[in-house]
Amino acid sequence: MGQAAEVENDYLEMLNLAQREAACYGQPGQSGGIDAGPLLVIAGAGTGKTMMLAHRVAHLLIQGVSPERILLLTFTRRAADEMTRRVETIVRRSLGKALPTTSGILPWSGTFHSVANRLLRHYALNLGLDPGFSVLDRGDAADVMDVVRHELGLSKKARRFPKKETCLSIYSRCVNSRQSLQDSLQSTYPWCLDWEPELRSLFRHYVEHKQHSQVLDYDDLLLYWNRLVSDDELAAEIGAYFDHVLVDEYQDTNLLQAEILQALKPTGAGLTVVGDDAQSIYSFRAAEVENILGFPNQYDPAARIVSLEENYRSSQPLLDSANCLIAESKRQYQKKLFSSRKGGDKPHYVTVEDGDAEVEYVINTILENREEGMQLKEQAVLFRGAHHSDRLELELVRRNIPYVKYGGLKFLEAAHVKDLLAILKWAENPKNQIAAFRVLKLLPGMGPSLASRCFDHLSLADHQFSTLSEFKPPAAAREDWPAFCGLMQSLATNSIDEGNWQIQLSEARRWYQPQLERMYEHLETREADLEQLEQISGRYPTRERFLTELTLDPPAAAGDQAGDPFLDEDYLVLSTVHSAKGQEWNSVFVLNVADGNFPSEFATGKPAMIEEERRLLYVAMTRAKHSLSLISPLRYHVTQQHRHGDKHVYGARSRFMTDRLLQTMQQTFHGRHEPVAGRLAPRSNKRLDVAGEMLDMWSSD
Repeated sequence: MGQAAEVENDYLEMLNLAQREAACYGQPGQSGGIDAGPLLVIAGAGTGKTMMLAHRVAHLLIQGVSPERILLLTFTRRAADEMTRRVETIVRRSLGKALPTTSGILPWSGTFHSVANRLLRHYALNLGLDPGFSVLDRGDAADVMDVVRHELGLSKKARRFPKKETCLSIYSRCVNSRQSLQDSLQSTYPWCLDWEPELRSLFRHYVEHKQHSQVLDYDDLLLYWNRLVSDDELAAEIGAYFDHVLVDEYQDTNLLQAEILQALKPTGAGLTVVGDDAQSIYSFRAAEVENILGFPNQYDPAARIVSLEENYRSSQPLLDSANCLIAESKRQYQKKLFSSRKGGDKPHYVTVEDGDAEVEYVINTILENREEGMQLKEQAVLFRGAHHSDRLELELVRRNIPYVKYGGLKFLEAAHVKDLLAILKWAENPKNQIAAFRVLKLLPGMGPSLASRCFDHLSLADHQFSTLSEFKPPAAAREDWPAFCGLMQSLATNSIDEGNWQIQLSEARRWYQPQLERMYEHLETREADLEQLEQISGRYPTRERFLTELTLDPPAAAGDQAGDPFLDEDYLVLSTVHSAKGQEWNSVFVLNVADGNFPSEFATGKPAMIEEERRLLYVAMTRAKHSLSLISPLRYHVTQQHRHGDKHVYGARSRFMTDRLLQTMQQTFHGRHEPVAGRLAPRSNKRLDVAGEMLDMWSSD
């Protein structure tokens, strides 16, 4: 592009030395751009990973690499959007103008699944796919699994067969971990081992059903991409499109994703991966920590390793404890986080009597912090499992303290939202049986049997919506039927300009409104959700992109894409540790830091899982900026007893809380104190030899 000479020299000045080394890795290429070998950036918690990666991408662009030849892979849509915004800001500030590109600053920036979706549509014919295939979200995929499960008679077995969600999880585990069904069952689902033959048959029919309907689930996107690049010719062709491939959160990749990257860049040329092995906590999603631990030695010469250790989030006393915890991990990239902020208190290790005392300590401390000027939203309570906050939530409601909890129902899981999207999904792919059944059953009197007959009728007519009017609907749906047939035909054939496709969503919503009013309560809330959905649709250029991207990376709530939801003037944050990764708060409280929770009782006996549990606690601790409290109840009340019952078991100190680690913390006890009725002052000096009498009880005499 010939722009390097115009660049101001200060666009990297905000980076520290390690960040700058990673951002500028490589040397000018003979024909322009940057030549670089494989690079691994170990980015410790709070070390400015996003800023470094954005500057690396910007550096490549400024030095002449074409935007179309950079592939940036992230794990969430938000991360890709944030990265793109930062890159554009850096480039504009450095060049004094935007790059001359009509396809966006980073046209190939997105999640693994969204990039896979785009590539598979380009190479659909090579893979035997219809380019108009649909993508199933997890809920729809589970429904397909359930349909097949029922067709095979597995739902009527005398012994309880695994539920559809469990079956889908087993299938997904096999695909993403590259394990055989037997190995997956033995390692992760041992209670399902007796069903191995039936599960094998179920999964085969599940695949056949998807292929017949021309639909792919989440796992298929990676599986088909992996299969595409397993062919050397196609892998070389696709890999040649990109001079540089950059991957964020590499510690969260599974074996399929690692193999895809290896196939695209077999020599490692232009490949940069960024991550932190100490934050690898998603093995339950088949993430493989060995991907990052073994990355350097995949190449000859080995990949360059740059470690980011200067933390910009936490005070040094908090980092001292986190460093001490992770240093006891048996296999890791050695690093020691440090901060220029030397002040601050040591973390608190608080033992409490029981769950009630734990709640009392947390709420009292949160309110004290608030009185000292710290907003509720600057504080977070983290926990191992979602149910661990139940007692706390009850007390927050009683005291009228607003809160938001992460990990609840996703926006796209709401029935009315799924209804409206199903209409567009069926119009996009007439072979999508799951979408068709959902849409048809919106009509009054249209049950599963009639819906199946209607879909069969359409199948015989090569799925042409123009023949839908020939089907005889039930009496209750006859009045709505002509309008419905007109809607589906319009959505399927309307050649609206791509930039104005959102008119179709409005058209579908107008037809759906009477069904919404007939089927659901709380209309105001549901209508607001559908309005938000229309607003969200404006972000996408085509209907296909809207449906696919929203399916692959759904918002947790409508406000996730349409601005922060209004909760109150302020609110406390509750979150599982897994959901808190990547976040930060001024004050953090971690509940139930005891054996059985940290580490989980399900991890005992498995060294690899114990190490992941250590990393999970490390992630929780490194979310705090100023203050951190790890809370350990001494006893846990037994469930299913009278409300005044006092049956309990005693908690064991977490094996991670070693004496060495406790020395880096302030240890306190919080419990109820019995009222003092007044001091007794004995007047007699008489001494009783009780000890001797007790010994005499057991004398041989």
